[in-house]
Formats: sequence, C-alpha cells, structure tokens
Amino acid sequence: MDVLRAAPAICPLPFIPTAATRNKTQLPKSIFHNLNLKLPALTRNGSKSRLFMTLSSTPSSTMESIEPPMPELEADGLEEERFDWYSQWYPVMPVCDLDKRVPHGKKVLGLDLVVWWDKNENEWKVFDDTCPHRLAPLSEGRIDQWGRLQCVYHGWCFNGNGDCKIIPQDPLDGPPVHTLKKACMAVYPSVVQHDIVWVWPNADPQYKDIITKKKPPYIPELDDPLFSRQMGNRDLPYGYEFLIENLMDFAHLPYAHYGIMGTPTPKVKVDREGGIPLDMKVKKLDINGFVEQEWGNSNFIAPCIFHAFADVEVDEENRRFLLIFMCVPVSPGNSRLIWIFLRKFGVWIDQIVPRWMFHIGVNLVLDSDLYLLHVEERKIMEIGATNWQKACFLPTKSDATVVGFRRWFNKYAGGEIDWKGKYSGTLPPSPPREQLMDRYWSHVVNCKSCNCAYKGLKALEVMLQIMSIILIGIIAVTKQKMMSMVATTTIVSMAIICFAASKWLAHFIYKNFHYHGYNHAFR
Repeated sequence: MDVLRAAPAICPLPFIPTAATRNKTQLPKSIFHNLNLKLPALTRNGSKSRLFMTLSSTPSSTMESIEPPMPELEADGLEEERFDWYSQWYPVMPVCDLDKRVPHGKKVLGLDLVVWWDKNENEWKVFDDTCPHRLAPLSEGRIDQWGRLQCVYHGWCFNGNGDCKIIPQDPLDGPPVHTLKKACMAVYPSVVQHDIVWVWPNADPQYKDIITKKKPPYIPELDDPLFSRQMGNRDLPYGYEFLIENLMDFAHLPYAHYGIMGTPTPKVKVDREGGIPLDMKVKKLDINGFVEQEWGNSNFIAPCIFHAFADVEVDEENRRFLLIFMCVPVSPGNSRLIWIFLRKFGVWIDQIVPRWMFHIGVNLVLDSDLYLLHVEERKIMEIGATNWQKACFLPTKSDATVVGFRRWFNKYAGGEIDWKGKYSGTLPPSPPREQLMDRYWSHVVNCKSCNCAYKGLKALEVMLQIMSIILIGIIAVTKQKMMSMVATTTIVSMAIICFAASKWLAHFIYKNFHYHGYNHAFR
C-alpha cells in the first residue's frame, strides 16, 4: 500500500478552478463585511488618470515590449500611506488545537506570546511570554488550582488581567510588592472569532477595548452550519511575504504539486502537467489589500488573509467551496499558516475520516514546494526585497496577483515587515533538509488531532513489537511435544505478522509525522 498516495485520495484536497471550469462558475460577492477598500485616484501632472494592464498571456517576440503584468487598479493621488503592522488583528491559533490545561507559547510579529485559558473569566488570554521577575517564559509554566497563570521558576502567579496575585518569597508581614506595576504582566487584547484566537499586537492600555472599534475580518460562511469545515495550522521555514504570494500563485499548482492536487485537465495540453494561461487581473489595490475579480474571485485582506471562492455546477448540482488562508508573520524567515477549507458537498466525509488523515494530504502539499520557497527567499533577500520585480521576470498575466501583492508590500509597507528593531534583517541559517522539512515540531505538536494520532500509533507500534516477542517466547518455552505443528506454525506466523506490521507502522509514522523526502524528479 502506498500510504502517501492513499492519504490524499481518502481525504480529498481542495479542488482549484481553472479555465476549464470558469464557464460554469458563478462568482459571488465579497464575503468580508468588515472591509472598506477606499482607493484614492492616481494623480499625474495634476490630472486624474487610470492605469490598466492588458498583457497577452503569450510573450511578444520583441523582448523590449515585454513588461511584468501590473495589477489593474484605480487610484487617486500619489500621497503614500504607511501600513501600521501593529494596528491590525492577527490570528494566533485555532481553538481546536489549544489545550485549556496548559499555557501555549506562540510568536507573532516577533513578539513572544503566551496563550492560556482563564477559567475564572471563561476566555482565552494572551500575555507577553516573559515573567517580570527574571524574564523566564511563562509558556513553560502551569495553570494553578485557582486558575492563575504560574511561572514555574519562582512561583509568581498572575490573574487574567495581568495582575500579580502572589510572590511566594514576599514576607506576609512586609509591603505588598506584588501589587506594584512592575510586578504585573503586559496583556494583549484578544478575541475568539470563527474558533480562532486573534491578538492585537499592542499592549498599551489605550487598546484595551479595541475590539469595540475594530474587529477581525468577519467571514459569514464560517458560521454557516451547511458548510463542512477543515482547519489546521503549520509553522513554515520561510517568510510571511513568500508564504502569501505563493498561495496567490495558482499557476504553480500543476507543477509544484503534480500528482497531489486535483486540477482539471485542459482541452489542449502543452505538457504532461497541463499548465494553462490564466487571465488574472488585480483591481482596487490600496492599503487594505486588493481584489482579483477575473479568475477565481480571490481577495487579499491585508495583512493576513487570502481567500478564493466559487460556486461550481457539477452534474447540475451546485457545489460551493471556499479556501481561506491566514498567513502570520512570525520572524524573519519564519511564518505560520492557518488554513480553512469549506465545502457544501461531501460533508459526510468529515464524519467518517479523522481530521489527522486530512492533514497528511495538506502537509504533503506544503512539503512539495517548501524547499523551493526557502531557497527563493534567500536569493531574493540577497538582492534586496525592494528589487524583487527587477530580478524576477514575469511576462504573463498568470503572475498578476503575485505582482499585486509585491506592489502592495513595497508601496505601503516599504518592502519589509516592521519588527520594531528586534531583528537585524538577516535570515537564520538554513538547517539540513530533514530538519527543514520536519513535520513533527512544525505541525504535529501544535495539532491536537495529529498529536493524539501520533501517540496512539506509536503505542500500537510498541504493542505489536511486544506481541511478536511474546509469541516467540511462547514457542521458546513450550516443549515440542506439547504443541502441534499447526499451532507452532500459527504462532510463528502471527509473530512475523506482528513484527512486519510494527515495521510498516514505524515507516508510516516517520513519513507522515516526521519527514517526507520530496523529490520532484521522480513524480
């Protein structure tokens, strides 16, 4: 049994519409309610003008006439707005992957955070992951019997408001030093929306009630019970900007994910993989993101969300699906992806197939271009992120969304994420390939479903090994005359089967929960 091929087949990966299905696709309106894209007009020599990009998908024979496909947009004025990375809501983790019994350490925008469940207020809290005493990480602590977050270095305890409630080393008859401001924790505004914990990355008290003024983008389909939902997360060894532009790039799907993802076969194939020209146009690009309305109806909601959705008629049946990707900047060269796949068809599959089996297929997709993006990031950072468009040659409309994101990133964010001076800008060294593509620390330990499956399968592996040893032991201690040849043969066969099953299971666990060596040349 080829397990790696079977997993995507059992748990189908998202179907991506292409030109072959667009004629049957009805594209709905934008689903985001809390978004107001306002675009100033582009002023040139005192007059308003409109910039359009209408390139053919096939490069012209005259090289001088070829330019990268620029997003089609309407804009007023040349005054530049600066994107404020610290005045946005960021998704931290799906609630389904958080354990209420323990604190969880997470990093967002270079900020070390601890996410923990406050049972006294019945809500998730997000603190700075640093104890004010000796700067020990609170994510390595515990939640005590009174529901307080305890630092296990010296026992300091904090309530849901960040107040220090006890310093064990403070004499009872002495001054209450635990009430001093320096003993309190920095608390970040947080909220749970769509079963995801969101954080506002500014602990200044003036933002305590920011949720009343600005909320995370609302996606009504995520609250629709008619949709089947699959959700997961993974930490990735390349930066936020490379993650999000890769998800926007539909043209790479037949190649980087060949044999893994379901892409329709075009009427005319120019190669084995079936790549086709994509007529993509970006409109309404401003500081809040942009909209791609000509192909796939996808939106970029700055800074984290990219989604694509469509209503596809198959056999006269309306089948709606929605792909939502939440891309979180973690640190230079590192990002976190939270994915949500919604569909109105085949909902019974989720009742039968465990969540961890679906994640096997998703991780295979992520692994298939992980190394490509890791290397690409380093090459682009060598020449400078702002020189991206000069170094890369993008002559077709298929790259319109990628160019659109880079234009947004360069124009409004200055081509870089604001790390508040915490990092020098250099990328971390590249680890060995097996460590780079490791699934255990990047996904399994952060996914409740996969973690439980991993522990269960490891226990089963050990049980099979023990069973094979016991069966062989029975043969060894039993006298020959006391056991028939049929019984002996049966026991030996069972011992061999148990041992072989344990070895197969060990291979399955390693390939799906640790490391899958991906080689495109053999696909």
